Amino acid sequence: MTKYLGCDVGTKTIGLAISDDRGIIATPLETVRRTKFTHDLEHMKRIITDYTIEALVVGLPVHMDGSAGSRVQSIRAFARNMTHATGLMVHFWDERLSTSAVERMMLEADLSRAKRAQHVDKLAAAYILQGFLDAQGYEALHI
Repeated sequence: MTKYLGCDVGTKTIGLAISDDRGIIATPLETVRRTKFTHDLEHMKRIITDYTIEALVVGLPVHMDGSAGSRVQSIRAFARNMTHATGLMVHFWDERLSTSAVERMMLEADLSRAKRAQHVDKLAAAYILQGFLDAQGYEALHI
């Protein structure tokens, strides 16, 4: 199985999550405060090496009607740069409502506003990655 790094790429942060070795479970890893792409890239390369990541899953922020806006173009450019720098394949996953779903789960868990802000990006990355992994498992079972 492939080991994945899930990415929820925002303008200020990148939420990261990793899959287990069997590609079944997504686990939140960390939230990276964005600076310059070269700095962000070096940090992500260390994670890719440390966790033996084989592919990336990047959340694609399409509009609710499914159309792509300027944010999608920015994410695709980020993914192209990551592929060029790491050689890893990038899979895109629709991230519509991922942050809302994570926020709702954290509210139900009665987390404080500060705790929610601290964890939302890496949890959103795990939510995105888990959706992708679930779809892969479904496809594998129905081939």
